[in-house]
Amino acid sequence: MESSCKYPLQLSSVSEEYAAQYEESLKNPEQFWGHLARTRLRWIKEFDQVMDCDMNKGSFKWFQGGVINVSENCLDRHAERNPDKAALIWEKDEPGEQEVVSYSTLLDMTCQVANVLKKDGVKKGDRVAIYMPVSPLLVAAMLACARIGAIHSIVFGGFSAESLGSRIIDGSCSVVFTADQGVRGGKVIPLKQTVDEALKGCDCVRRVFVARRTGAKVPFTEGRDVWLDEAMSQESTVCPPEPLDSEDILFMLYTSGSTGKPKGIVHTQAGYLLYASMTQQYAFDFRSESDVFACVADIGWITGHSYVVYGPLCNGGTTVLFESHPIYPNPGRYWEMVERLKITHFYTAPTAIRLLIKYGDDWVTKYNRSTLRILGCVGEPLNREAWLWYNNVVGREKCTVVDTYWQTETGGITITPRPGPDNSPPKPGFPTRPFWGMEPALLSLENEVQHGPDVSGHLCFKRPWPGIARTIWGSHEAYLRIYFEPHPGYYFTGDGALRDKENDYRITGRVDDMLNSKGHRLGTAELECAMNHEPQVAETAVVGYPHEIFGEGIMAFVILKSDVEIKDKDIVGSLKELVKKKIAAFAIPTAFLVVPGLPKTRSGKIMRRVLRKIAADKASELGDVSTLADPSIVKQIVEIYKTKLIET
Repeated sequence: MESSCKYPLQLSSVSEEYAAQYEESLKNPEQFWGHLARTRLRWIKEFDQVMDCDMNKGSFKWFQGGVINVSENCLDRHAERNPDKAALIWEKDEPGEQEVVSYSTLLDMTCQVANVLKKDGVKKGDRVAIYMPVSPLLVAAMLACARIGAIHSIVFGGFSAESLGSRIIDGSCSVVFTADQGVRGGKVIPLKQTVDEALKGCDCVRRVFVARRTGAKVPFTEGRDVWLDEAMSQESTVCPPEPLDSEDILFMLYTSGSTGKPKGIVHTQAGYLLYASMTQQYAFDFRSESDVFACVADIGWITGHSYVVYGPLCNGGTTVLFESHPIYPNPGRYWEMVERLKITHFYTAPTAIRLLIKYGDDWVTKYNRSTLRILGCVGEPLNREAWLWYNNVVGREKCTVVDTYWQTETGGITITPRPGPDNSPPKPGFPTRPFWGMEPALLSLENEVQHGPDVSGHLCFKRPWPGIARTIWGSHEAYLRIYFEPHPGYYFTGDGALRDKENDYRITGRVDDMLNSKGHRLGTAELECAMNHEPQVAETAVVGYPHEIFGEGIMAFVILKSDVEIKDKDIVGSLKELVKKKIAAFAIPTAFLVVPGLPKTRSGKIMRRVLRKIAADKASELGDVSTLADPSIVKQIVEIYKTKLIET
């Protein structure tokens, strides 16, 4: 097929040539991605086949025959060229206590941690759990695993011992990295204590490496626990990078599942790294020689993997590690940091933006933000009001707002305003257009593609891309069932979307049993399962509803057992503690309603659309409920909502 673009590609992140470049990525994907992989990554042995993919079988192989090492791409080649360049700026919990880590220093740290792992017997393919505070040592632990071919499984430090333990067991992790404690928002987080509790049921773990963050005295299990700094001090700062196949596993990362069990999403070496670095550079117009990129996500989430660590470091840039909280010690924390560190790119979640709006503009305008060039957003749909505040107040109408759409499973950004034509006007609430190589499709429930502009449907992607997740750890059947069977031949995101008259995309929300609250994706089954452990509860049902701060709140409808007499506030207190223990504090529903029953069909299925309308305070829009086994229950729930709603 004749190419409309000349090679080598001269890609521009904000370019009038976007349309031609995009068409090239669809018409000639092997030539497009092959050229980029050869020119952007350092290969130990170059690949001989660009892609071997089947959307029907959920089988994806990229850059076959290639041998590569991710840590070498993120560290060695930059340390060779510019050893003193800042790789990391660690913005600690207390403002003004930042530490700068150069590429050469980070390479030394990574090699020492890698040698610690090798001495302990960790080898290619072994799984290593990481439960650490955001810090340079966390980055070094990730890259050390990548250097020797071990598979890292990072667990967000806010997860409970039970959640941590289940992830360690599912991945059969033999080693855990943690710290004595974490610090966030002035509060101490007992990380080592949580690990000790989690490991009571984990026979697979033989070693726990403990970093010192606060210097607190913590219990040690003799023969298992080792101080990480002491182990590193005995190791060389040289560790040759392990030659790895392009499709060897790089990491697994757990995300909530619709069945109640978190699923370990698997990403592999070359394809993920290429896509993360490509999207970080071009979606954000990132100039590695001069820019300071501040993605304030926790590294325990995919956003932290792709846009705090792998993307920026692969591109040789300077990336900020943000340990703190957006309103600690005051609501000006982000913008004081921007002024002090001269940040050019700021990437956060809509939840944080909406939280800061309520504190007023003065906390923003008192700080110099003239270095800012790009304002990014991710995690959930960014509503128009928040977009305007972000653009007008934070960005002074001089920054480009990049509202991105992507998922853990996609590895990187899939829909974004940039790259795009220079004359493309901003469109609040719209991620806008597909990234190179991405071909969105909107499908109906009957698997009919909705053609043309001004249509809506299930958001799917028609063709493979290098960053797509390869499987779910331990269950490729679940991978196929969740992502490829709902719409055969397509990857199904689980989200709904619309395409407007200009062919731009807007995300309308989840269409499956998933919730997106506070920037975290949660399964309804996971929450209900946790709360159903309460002995006094007969059944629960959770749904999402519009929330002023969190975007989507979570309302729990609770049915007590018939012989139970307890005050609503007491049972709610018990349920909050249960969710915190079994999942995490961020998963606690934002509202509770104790009800006598649930709207169910005659087959016993909960009619969740009715609960969603009630939760959204739209009882007048319930529609036909005559097919329910007991239609009268709806009126009872509506009356209880008016008088007994408990908000957290």
